[in-house]
Amino acid sequence: MPLDQEKLLAARLHAVRVRPYLAAALFALHVVEDRSVPTMAVDAHWRCYVSPGFVARTPVEELAGVWVHEVSHLLRDHHARGERYAREREEHGPGGRGGTAARGAESRERLRRNIAADFEINDDIYGDGLPRPAGAVHPSALRLPENLLMEEYLRTASLSGLTADLAWLDCGSGADGQARPWELGPDGAHGLSRQQRDAVRFRVAEGIRGRPGHAPDGWRRWAEEVFHPPQPWRQLLGAAVRSATGAPGAGEDHSYRRPSRRSAGVPGVLLPSLRRKPPRVCVVIDTSGSVSDAELGSALLEVAAISRAVGGRRDLVSVISCDAAAGIAVPLCRAENLALVGGGGTDLRSGFTRALRSRPRPDVIVALTDGQTPWPSAQPPCRTVVGLFPRPAHAVDENDPDYVPDTPPPWARVVTIG
Repeated sequence: MPLDQEKLLAARLHAVRVRPYLAAALFALHVVEDRSVPTMAVDAHWRCYVSPGFVARTPVEELAGVWVHEVSHLLRDHHARGERYAREREEHGPGGRGGTAARGAESRERLRRNIAADFEINDDIYGDGLPRPAGAVHPSALRLPENLLMEEYLRTASLSGLTADLAWLDCGSGADGQARPWELGPDGAHGLSRQQRDAVRFRVAEGIRGRPGHAPDGWRRWAEEVFHPPQPWRQLLGAAVRSATGAPGAGEDHSYRRPSRRSAGVPGVLLPSLRRKPPRVCVVIDTSGSVSDAELGSALLEVAAISRAVGGRRDLVSVISCDAAAGIAVPLCRAENLALVGGGGTDLRSGFTRALRSRPRPDVIVALTDGQTPWPSAQPPCRTVVGLFPRPAHAVDENDPDYVPDTPPPWARVVTIG
């Protein structure tokens, strides 16, 4: 039986119509026909493996629900989370070398992770135009609460009561992190790179945040946390900016709007008061090839947070894209569709130089970078905050294996993003 491509793609269009905020992710999936797949399955590289027989016997509306189900595994990063959980529990053994019993235990554990991942997504993706497909598992089957994460279901429930009846369930390595025989692997055709996968997630998250009320609570929470987990980096960066600009002498000016109290000692003379102005901030964003699309998305959101930290004065915030060369300092008030240009090597010294040449000169320079850059040899004549995207302790330059990047200079206030 050949794969009914027309029916399969009609189901995807139906899924896009009823879940428009997932459109970027649904269209990013590449279909691979494979008769060894029980139903539909995905791998970490955003390939969707499809059984022709399953497509033939499933109504279009239910197929649309399966499309959303499979892409939800990828958006929620169940592949990497399943691998992390397995490492924490020391579940990764020597493959099939342990005999039949070991392979059976590995298969059961894989199924547990698959079911737990299904529990996380199945409680809020069906309804409103997406009927629940036959056999879809739900937390209520084990009298478990809804709205938990895959890891919480794995830790709080044995799931042993379901595994025997659901041995046919297999959503691929995209659901649990364990490769399947039919998958093409990282070197196969039509897979997405890490940067492309991050870009798809970012577009979906931005779409959900841009239209509040159009997505369930679970998806809205995911969109808020996917690139910005609830860690104190927002407060840390905000505090760093405030402390850098709050010292005496920063952004002070005289104003006659409120006369100085010293005027009382000089009859007939009106003295100006000293007024503190919000600081001018220039944000230098590292756009080199080593910075992912997700991190660039974090940088843009951080720019918005910095504008709030200076009282919402978008005219006081400018942005410079910088890889090996710096772009133009663009005022935020004229940068609604801010384009971050780059992709080459990294040298933020040119970004610092460009920032200091801008007029009026900034009171604070904020550099958002992965740290793989040379730094200015001299301290800039303004306060400096460095927001670092996390990297392994011994990250090296791709073009020079012997190069170890310098840490940010001591005159900069350093915070970690993420």
